[in-house]
Amino acid sequence: MLIILILYLVLAFALFLIPAKLSKYNSLLIAVFHLSLFSFFITHLPDVAAGNSINIQREWIPQLGLNFELRLDGLSMVFALLITFIGFLVFIYAGTYMKSYTGTIKFYFYLTLFSGAMLGLVLSADFIQLFMFWELTSVLSFMLISYFNENVQARKAAFQSLFVTGFGGLCLFAAIILIGSIVDSYSLSVWMEQAHVIKADNRYLPALILILTGIFTKSAQFPFHFWLLGAMQAPTPVSAFLHSATMVKAGVFLLARLYPVLGGTPEWTQIVPLFGALTMLTGSYLAITQIDIKLILAYTTISALGVLVLLLGIDTQQSVKAAMVFLFVHAFYKSALFMLAGYITKQTGTRSIDKIGGLIHSSPLAFVVALIALLSMAGLPPMLGFIGKELIYEAKFDSPWMSTILLVIGVTSNVFMVTIAFLFLFEVFLGHAREGARKPVGTYRFLLFSPGILALLSLGFGLFPDLLTELVGPALNIIRTDDVQIKLKLWHGLNQVFFLSAFTVLAGISLFIIIYKHKQVIKVWQRLNNRIFSINFTKVFSSGLDRFIAFSSRNTHMIQHGYNRFYIITIIAFTSVLLIFQLYFTRGWEIESTFTLLPFYISGLVLIIMMSVLMSALSKSSLFTIVAMAVTGYGISLIYLYYSAVDLAITQIIIETLMVVMFVLLLRRLPRFVKLSSRKTKIRDAFIALGFGVIMTLLALKAIHIDFNPSISDYFVENSALKAYGKNVVNVILVDFRALDTLGEITVLTIAALGVFTLLNVKKTKK
Repeated sequence: MLIILILYLVLAFALFLIPAKLSKYNSLLIAVFHLSLFSFFITHLPDVAAGNSINIQREWIPQLGLNFELRLDGLSMVFALLITFIGFLVFIYAGTYMKSYTGTIKFYFYLTLFSGAMLGLVLSADFIQLFMFWELTSVLSFMLISYFNENVQARKAAFQSLFVTGFGGLCLFAAIILIGSIVDSYSLSVWMEQAHVIKADNRYLPALILILTGIFTKSAQFPFHFWLLGAMQAPTPVSAFLHSATMVKAGVFLLARLYPVLGGTPEWTQIVPLFGALTMLTGSYLAITQIDIKLILAYTTISALGVLVLLLGIDTQQSVKAAMVFLFVHAFYKSALFMLAGYITKQTGTRSIDKIGGLIHSSPLAFVVALIALLSMAGLPPMLGFIGKELIYEAKFDSPWMSTILLVIGVTSNVFMVTIAFLFLFEVFLGHAREGARKPVGTYRFLLFSPGILALLSLGFGLFPDLLTELVGPALNIIRTDDVQIKLKLWHGLNQVFFLSAFTVLAGISLFIIIYKHKQVIKVWQRLNNRIFSINFTKVFSSGLDRFIAFSSRNTHMIQHGYNRFYIITIIAFTSVLLIFQLYFTRGWEIESTFTLLPFYISGLVLIIMMSVLMSALSKSSLFTIVAMAVTGYGISLIYLYYSAVDLAITQIIIETLMVVMFVLLLRRLPRFVKLSSRKTKIRDAFIALGFGVIMTLLALKAIHIDFNPSISDYFVENSALKAYGKNVVNVILVDFRALDTLGEITVLTIAALGVFTLLNVKKTKK
């Protein structure tokens, strides 16, 4: 499996090396690669179905206990098969869809890397590793959404998706660190073994909230659903792959993966279903009033994701079984419909259903594909969607709490889904052609191959649902630690679930007839929505971002004002306050040494230094100031020399000499001293300087007499000659123990010297 991820990386970069004449076969090459991977995973299905898992572990950062771990079990098998098979169909589809665009190598590069990142995510058995793939999918999604970067809306949508999912990623990372600190590991196997410890810890609830935030942002749950609507700016193959079958399912995957670790608690069964139910109803309700085909499909995708989250939150065997079956249901019909939307757009030049109609006459095959996919979305027999809907209703009947509320929300949402399916079918295919609509062209029929395969799978699995048992069963046994029996069938008998399903269909068709016969109903509905749902999340996001930028700009002008004096004052004052607190909270120390003026020549030298400092501050002559500063520097070097710090003394003398020479050379170019500060300003600066000096003096005295930690000087003294073969301890520290730091200092000084040299050689331009 590790080789598979490496092959993804190699294939993605190899696309840039393929000759231009052969680049038109890029999509076919990547599609064959995905089909090969699908075959590889299928061959391991019997072993996984038997309850075994394939584990690979490589050392990564052993000092931190991090390993590169991959695990192919029942749950990751389901997602791996979806990623590779739908990836195969999407790349086949993209070969025709993208041939009229430029820069397709970049498109295939990003999409291939995304597929590899998604596969790495579902196979990861280490959560730090999973987080890296998680963030990689967000970044690659950003690149794909902004593929048409000349479009302002595409750029805004890409940034919005990256911001929202990136925020969720940070929350997820914090949760991973938090749970990792509880069990001292980031390995999936350890988390599952220590699930009872995690749930009993007082950090469980914060970790759960953080993880759910990451999941909800990734899987477009309310109120984070709005980023998925903007993502429809991406090319249709991206919508069919990322935003219906894979990336948005990453959150669902993680929810299922963490089900044994975090699930089963009151917090889980109250928070997760609530957000799932809200998302399910919001998506289906708002989809009805849309006229853009991709937006209709985006809203129904949001609704379907809400269903999956709701089912995993109910916490029963029946709900988990329904979630795994519906995962396939949605992947099949939604990817097919997105690809069909691309076909319709190519043929008609528009995505607005109010500008399309009567396509059954020019595209009968497309009508058949749409009919099968939409029947599955509506949950009508004999489609797989019907079985999925039956299981969902059974799960809601078995819900341990709020079963009636969840059932009402679920039925209402499904009524809307039936209405949407029939509206789509009649408005696009069975209705009359709109006036002024472009005549459909027939050069894109190959675009129907991939959605046709997915539609046939929806029909085939609906007629023979037992074929799906081998896929769903192993995943259920991973999610639920108890043994889950699964038996899928098309006919469940005359029971309350069947009658509820029949009511859903009849109610949905009735609502469709009302809307289709009376066009003004939808207009009134839209106006009502605008009044009731006055909050536009996309506008709120954009407005909030603009306000934050404006706030940052005001702060920047206030803080980064350009006055160097105030920068220095701020630094000194802030540092002084911190040091005062430090000195106060660690009070209680005493100065053991007694004050003395001996030896007298050192006391005299200190007096000369103090007078030089005072004269340099008060002098009005630039030359005198330079001399006074030099006296100060040389005086300090003599103090170093007296206390046997020869290396420091030499360094100080060299620096002072260079500074004096430099200032003298620049003296003729320096401006004359003028009065730049008032008397009050000088007094203020004097108090600040004296105060900081007193604080630093106290800090130095304290540092001499308080030893919080063992001294490291003994280590250097003992090991300088033994390990670094040098008797001068200071030199050994500089060139061996702190070699990298010294190199950095040398680099900084070199750059500074080059800067000074450049400034000195700048010629003045005549104005």
